[in-house]
Amino acid sequence: FEPCGEAWVVAGDTRFPSAAPCGVRLLPYFDAFGIASRPRERLFPGAAYERALAGGQAGNFPVLLVDGEVAGVWHQRRSGRRIAVTVEPLGPLDAARLRALEEQVERLGEVLEGTPELTVGEVTVGGHA
Repeated sequence: FEPCGEAWVVAGDTRFPSAAPCGVRLLPYFDAFGIASRPRERLFPGAAYERALAGGQAGNFPVLLVDGEVAGVWHQRRSGRRIAVTVEPLGPLDAARLRALEEQVERLGEVLEGTPELTVGEVTVGGHA
């Protein structure tokens, strides 16, 4: 890892992973990781700062996390057992990351006991919809 500036840690909590964060996750509205991580510019780099934050406030959009950074937003709409999941990545997803996203959507369906359908495209609803 390259030094990223000053940060706060719990006293004695000085062990850090040897590898950079890796993987794809769908974080829900008001997820503690998205809300509490500081500085926000590191978690919400570039376009993510504008797209995934509501006036600088975290939590109003569920976010797509790729390799430890916000890389898009997502939304779900349920109708009976059908769960329509729209994911708006802020950049291209390679084949491996797209497969990982599909796995996350399948897991969402399992947790919500429904049949998920993934669409990769623009999320047209506003924050906390």
